[in-house]
Amino acid sequence: MNPLANKLSSWWFPAFPAARLGMLRAAIGSYSLWYLWTRADQLSRVGLTDHGLFDPVGVIHLLGAPLAPGTFDFIIWITIALNVFFVLGVGHRVTGPLFAAALLVTLCYRNSWSMIYHMHNALVIHVLVLGVTRAADGFSIDAWLSRRKSSMTPPPGPRYGWPVQLMCLLTLLTYFVSGVAKIASPAGFAWAKGESLRAQIGVDALRKEVLGSEPGDLGLMLFDQVWLFTLMGVGTLVLELGAPFFIKNRRLGQLWSLATFGMHWGIFFAMGIRFRYQLSGIMFFTFFDVERALPALRRLTARLQWPRRWQQRNEMDGTCLKP
Repeated sequence: MNPLANKLSSWWFPAFPAARLGMLRAAIGSYSLWYLWTRADQLSRVGLTDHGLFDPVGVIHLLGAPLAPGTFDFIIWITIALNVFFVLGVGHRVTGPLFAAALLVTLCYRNSWSMIYHMHNALVIHVLVLGVTRAADGFSIDAWLSRRKSSMTPPPGPRYGWPVQLMCLLTLLTYFVSGVAKIASPAGFAWAKGESLRAQIGVDALRKEVLGSEPGDLGLMLFDQVWLFTLMGVGTLVLELGAPFFIKNRRLGQLWSLATFGMHWGIFFAMGIRFRYQLSGIMFFTFFDVERALPALRRLTARLQWPRRWQQRNEMDGTCLKP
């Protein structure tokens, strides 16, 4: 194997611990569960709108017509139930792929009505990767039941490394595509001068004023500072068009993720636009060694259980006074 192929192989198939993939599954699944649970009624109302607004997106192109409202309600609640199994890691080899497919269908169907929410893309991509890989071997109910039969834990290996690397790469590519879309617009590379961004913020603020919602206060406050918008425009293009470069090593990826996380909070304060998955920070967990949080979680759990164990011990000793 030549040096370049060897380097690519070592990058693509690192020996990561199984717990990292498990922690990512639990964290990303918890976000999707929160999102679906808090918007179940909103999702349900989608099928009750005018069928003239139906414009199929993604896998929904396979449908010839909108679903009956009751059918979509059933899909929503099945998706939520599968999401619970996904978070806990129960029967993951079956429930993982099923949940990934159900989430894809649910959110594609939602996006087939009136407006496409691009913020869903990264979430669905991450769940698809986690759903079809061994994301329950190290941190899950499945893993706990397996360890009861055999005390052995799976060693770190490439089978837990390449799914993480794939999620990182797909995340970076989504931003690269966004950057290409900016320079493919009529503004082209002039977008970096800041005028396009400034105009976009102004139009967004005006639209929200007309529709009765709250515009971003920071964007209006800084509207006359053209140099600042130029700085933000250049920074945005660097993070988006340069995104593939940051896959070179994990340190660069972590630097990119922190900068992009800050960019999304800047967008929120300037325009009031909520990219919820990105703002939560969970989207960028793939770039970090999240399994390092496990010992802290175990210590916290032990501390929370300590008063109960102390009481039980005293009751056994006959030293705990009862009313």
